[in-house]
Amino acid sequence: MTTPPDSSASAHTDHFAREHLPPPEQWPELCFDLPQLQYPARLNCVAELLDAAVADGAGERLAIRSDTQSWTYAELQRQVDRIAHVLRGPMGLVPGNRVLLRGANNPMMAACVLAVFKAGMVAVPTMPLLRARELGAILAKAEVNAALCAYGLRAELDAAPGVPATLLYFGLDAGLDAGTDAGDAAQGANSLEARMAEQPERFDAVDTAADDICLISFTSGTTGVPKGTMHFQRDILAICDCFPREVLRSRADDVFIGTPPLAFTFGLGGLLLFPLRVGASAVLLEKLTPETLLQAIERHRATVCFTAPTFYRQMAPLAAKYDLSSLRQSVSAGEALPLATRESWQRASGLAMIDGIGATELLHIFIAAADEQIRPGATGKPVPGYQACVLDRDGQPVGPGVIGRLAVKGPTGCRYLADERQRDYVLNGWNLTGDAYEMDADGYFYYRSRTDDMIISAGYNIAGPEVEDALLRHPAVAECGVVGRADEERGQIVEAHVVLKPGHEAGARLAAELQEFVKGQIAPYKYPRAVRFLSALPRTETGKLQRFKLRDAATTS
Repeated sequence: MTTPPDSSASAHTDHFAREHLPPPEQWPELCFDLPQLQYPARLNCVAELLDAAVADGAGERLAIRSDTQSWTYAELQRQVDRIAHVLRGPMGLVPGNRVLLRGANNPMMAACVLAVFKAGMVAVPTMPLLRARELGAILAKAEVNAALCAYGLRAELDAAPGVPATLLYFGLDAGLDAGTDAGDAAQGANSLEARMAEQPERFDAVDTAADDICLISFTSGTTGVPKGTMHFQRDILAICDCFPREVLRSRADDVFIGTPPLAFTFGLGGLLLFPLRVGASAVLLEKLTPETLLQAIERHRATVCFTAPTFYRQMAPLAAKYDLSSLRQSVSAGEALPLATRESWQRASGLAMIDGIGATELLHIFIAAADEQIRPGATGKPVPGYQACVLDRDGQPVGPGVIGRLAVKGPTGCRYLADERQRDYVLNGWNLTGDAYEMDADGYFYYRSRTDDMIISAGYNIAGPEVEDALLRHPAVAECGVVGRADEERGQIVEAHVVLKPGHEAGARLAAELQEFVKGQIAPYKYPRAVRFLSALPRTETGKLQRFKLRDAATTS
């Protein structure tokens, strides 16, 4: 069932986002098959996630903590409400306005996101590492009206073209305490906290329609050009009522922790929305390394961890030094999980990792498996509430054992902000994620490649991640990325881009050793005929490997 929004029911007075939705005929089919997905026509997600929890007696439960502060549900509500008053009062914004958010993982960034939702506006979160040029593109695409920015991240935003005049900084006092010049001190007039102190501590959530847009999340750029994905108030609840409820089985006594930024939908769900939905707590920490994440799990007695495969791989050899006995679930997403990484983490932690695939376009994870449902090598089965199949090039479903295009539908789906690429993402009501998958006879889905990463060499289909998994088993390899390089004789050859662990010397001898090692791991025709050694792999801020950059390098080499 796909029902376009009813403009007459919208609480928005600024209709920009609604007017820039793709035409209804380009939408994916939306499905609300589970009882918990039967949402009313009017809802505000923060009223459900936060206000309802406080009203139900959870006000004194711990909601969010960092290494320097902790807020209960009631305290978080007061912070959110004061920010909402600032948005509607001193900042002069109206429902439907777009508010760019810029901050690392900390309680104030979380409160800002929730306040924008609650005030009926549209949050546009941005990754902390984005530069002025990238921020300028987002500001222009979303026609942003205002911004809330961490003081420590102000430089790039201040330098961005089109930065809105309506701009407040948070964390300003900490920045001034560190020592600044008089010009910086003058920014005190733009302090969000100072404005909050003048506001009432209660704000009634705007009576938004369930299909009022509240989030424009930009893709992380693994294919080069980010796209704005638009999500409704009800979408925020839908992702909370599918994966964490049906697969993760979240509980009120859970403590969530991890690395993905709140500006990335993987982090927004896993480190803020999911905990709030069940009355649990979240640990929000900045600039984590594999070792400091392990320290934080021990210190905060975390029970659920969200991070990318790279972090799990790096944490595995360090895990024995820490007490991880509180941890009951570890979730991997953001890129393909190599079997070698899954196995090394399980040996180190005793935990069977949940591998999930999600997409910014669908907001969060839609295929996964947990506990006894995990099958080695498989991502899992469709999360209850979602459907999935594998399509051939003609858009027809294929049976078990055939590699094709992964197609998904559920309560969330792709709606790009004024972008012609909407036509490419949706086919016959299905969301095409850009992944090549294979399904077995039991309905398990196996990741093979991105659809543009499949290497065809001398008639053989070779999935780059399979070669990567083999390479990662070699003791010298820290990271690797595998792509196809054009070759006159074979069409393409497999090219491996390898980052070595300390103490290993790059060169022809090691390259030959790696090639022979891969031949011993998987079918010999899959071995990398070219090996390039790099100091680091190109990744997005969310940790995803930017294969298009490796392909560009392969083309020019």
